Order: sequence, then C-alpha cells, then structure tokens
Amino acid sequence: MKRRNFLKLSTVTSLWLLTGCGGGGTNSSGVDGGLANSTNKLTIPPLLTGTDVNGVKNYDLTIQKATHTFFTGLSTNTYAVNGTYLAPTLKLTNGDEVSINYTNKLDETTTMHGHGMHVPADMDGAAHQPIESGATWSAKYTVNQRACTNWYHPHLMGKTAEHVYKGLAGLIIVEDDEINALDLPKEYGVDDIPLILQDRFFDSNGQIDYSPSRREIMMGYHGDVFITNGVINAFIDVANKEVRFRILNGSNSTVYDLAFDDGRTFKQIGTDNSLLESPVPITHIRLSPAERAEIVVDFSSDLNKTILFKDVAQNKNFLKVKVTKETINTTTTPNTLTTLNRHTLDQAVRTRTFSLSASGPGDFRINGVSMNMSVINERVPLNDVEIWEVTNTMGMNHNFHIHDSHFIIAKRNGSEANVLENEKGYKDTVFLSGNDTVTLIVKMTDFTSSTKPYMYHCHFLEHEDAGMMGQFTVE
Repeated sequence: MKRRNFLKLSTVTSLWLLTGCGGGGTNSSGVDGGLANSTNKLTIPPLLTGTDVNGVKNYDLTIQKATHTFFTGLSTNTYAVNGTYLAPTLKLTNGDEVSINYTNKLDETTTMHGHGMHVPADMDGAAHQPIESGATWSAKYTVNQRACTNWYHPHLMGKTAEHVYKGLAGLIIVEDDEINALDLPKEYGVDDIPLILQDRFFDSNGQIDYSPSRREIMMGYHGDVFITNGVINAFIDVANKEVRFRILNGSNSTVYDLAFDDGRTFKQIGTDNSLLESPVPITHIRLSPAERAEIVVDFSSDLNKTILFKDVAQNKNFLKVKVTKETINTTTTPNTLTTLNRHTLDQAVRTRTFSLSASGPGDFRINGVSMNMSVINERVPLNDVEIWEVTNTMGMNHNFHIHDSHFIIAKRNGSEANVLENEKGYKDTVFLSGNDTVTLIVKMTDFTSSTKPYMYHCHFLEHEDAGMMGQFTVE
C-alpha cells in the first residue's frame, strides 16, 4: 500500500524531518516528535468584521491558489482564501445584514457553504450554488441566530473532500448581546483562540497528497501529520488566566479525542450552535469532523509551565501552550451561561428515519439511495417539531449533519442517559459510532422554498462525496 515516505526528501531536509513528524507521538513513517518548522508559532487567522456599505456589512473573500510553508525551506501548493492556507475568521453579529462575497480565482468550480448558518436555501452555498472559475457569488442575509462558532468550506458535488483538504476552511464567529455581557475571555487571538485541527498526508516533495485508495474512501482519509491553523508542531504563549479555545475538527474523516497531557479539567461552554446552559467540567472531548466546541481553560496556576493539547487516541500533539505571561485582566466564567428554548419529544408531530449504509467504497447511501442532485428526498413543513432518528447500520464511524436547522440530541441508542452533558446544546452535526442510533429533535424555521433544497449528510467528507447525502426542502 502506498504511503507517504518522508525519507525520500533531500538529505538536508530529511535530517530536520527526522527531528519529528506529526506533532508528537509516532506517524506512519515511524518518525517521532513534531514536524519542525523553524518558526512554528501558532498562526491566528485574520479577523474580518466587515466593511459597512449602505448599512450592509460586506466581507470580500478571494478563493485562490497559493503556496504555504509547512516545512522549513519548502513551499507547498495549497488552496486558500485571502492568504496562503485556510481562510480569515468572519465575525458576524446577530441582527446584522451581511453580504459575504466570494470571488473564485481557482481554475475550477467550487462553492462556499456557511456551515451552521441559519440562512435561506439559495444562500447556503452548497452544491446548488456553484461558483465558476472567475465568478463572484454572494451570500446575502440577515444574521438570525444566537452566539456560536460556525465555519465555512466548499461543498461541490464530488469535490468537497479534495477542496477542504487543500486548505479551504475558515471560522465564522456569531456574537450577540447575551454572550458579550458574560465574563468570558473575548480578546481574539490573545485569550480567545481559534483552533482549526486537521491531519494531512504530504508526499516526498512536501506537497499535500490527496489520493485516497478505495479502502481510504471506505474507512476515511486519515493523515499522519497533525496541523493546527496551518502550523505543524504549533505553540502559543498565553497569560496565567482563563483562556478560551474555539475548536473545530477540520479533518476529512478523523475523530479526535482531545485532552491536555496533564489530565487537567477544563470547562466546555459551547457546542456547535449555542452556549451550554452551564459550563460542563470535563477532562477530554470527542469531536468528529465538522463538530465544534468552545472551552475555557484556567491557566492561573501555571506560570512558566508548558501544557500539551493533544489527541489522546493517536497520542499526537496539536498545540503546546506556554504560560509565559503574567496576567493583568482576569475573567471568571459564570456558572450560568444561557437558557435554551428546548422542544421535547412529545411535541413532535412526526418521525423521520435515516439509515446510513454502503454497498461499497464508492457507493455510500442514506435510506438505501445515493445522493442525486435532481431528487428531493424529504419535504419538511415549516415550524413543525419533528423527530429525526438516524441509524448507523455499519460497524464503522459516521456522523450526520443537517443544513439550516439546529437540533437537540434527545437520545443515543434509545436512552436519554447516553447523551453527554457537554452535547446538550444546539448542534448541527452529531457523531455515530458503529451501529449507533441517535434521536434528534428538529424544527425548521423562517425560510421556505419548494424548489431550493438544503442538504443532510455524513460529514466524513469521503463518505459525503461518495453518496452519503440527501436533500430536503422546507415548505
């Protein structure tokens, strides 16, 4: 089986590569340590707050080919938005009218989907809103959701996995008056830190290698080099205070079990689409592809210490947190964060069932059928509370993402007790391990169209591209 052999690089490059590859632990090449970029300070994506044009906040974004330095002395070909890898963070405020303008300077068609954004179907940026090479497409809407951390990425039929893998992904921060009033860390890039976690393969020339075999399409494409915000073996200097991390699992197919190397307890304050009602103390957090979490970590007793943030499942590091600064301003995360309006199972007027299956590596299915752009699989009435029961019929991991709507996980494998405390906020993506069933409470609001659909799908991107996706309209 082909594997990416770093020992084929030049002699000089090989020497520094041998100081480490993969951000801690051991990668598939058997090299220990962290891939040594000589200046591997964590990159903080630029924060865009929009330019006001006649009362509309405009965000001008260019999707482009670029080169990025992952390895000292090597330029890696990438896709990016306004930069060399990944994309700026967009800061939106609930109630704002926005126009997010994407100009595609690639040599191929792509799209840009606002994952987690509650928007009209024709502003969703999914497969039905392609951006041809040289064209500009704008997502125009009024922000209508509570504070959360979402993200944006391509969603072109059959090409989502490759385009994301090459670097097209960025965060969307939604704020509102409620969250701004809370005593939380909120200085972007200082004590409010975005973390886009990914794993990638690179070839012998240091180029991103997206060449999944049939088995890797089936099992997911799991890279052996860990990357945080486009940096390998990243570190960050922080003060001895509470620090907030906004975490996105931006991988194609890898499920991460995230923790600190000293086993410390931290607080999760948010899920995909909302604050939790109260902070949940945990020692590790599982995130499948596309899931997000906001956590607050107290470093007040850690001056001059270095703490590693890692995936304990693979024993690889994502980030070295160096507590090097004495704080001036402190925060105290409140014990109550918000009150969520929760619908209940007994309010549901109908139940829809979704079965995740496959007939082979290139043929994944939901309810026995593969994605067909011309077929509307479900028609959902506006404002009806529904139960969506999703079953993973396979002995392997999947997850399930619903566009537009934000749901509550009511049960896992038939029991409310199996729903973790830290996943009891509103979400748009839910993890299903082999043979799991989840019961979701779903309600579509605000936007209708009998002809313009939204998507639901597995967010393991190889599975999505291979057909594990369907369409629904809200009517």
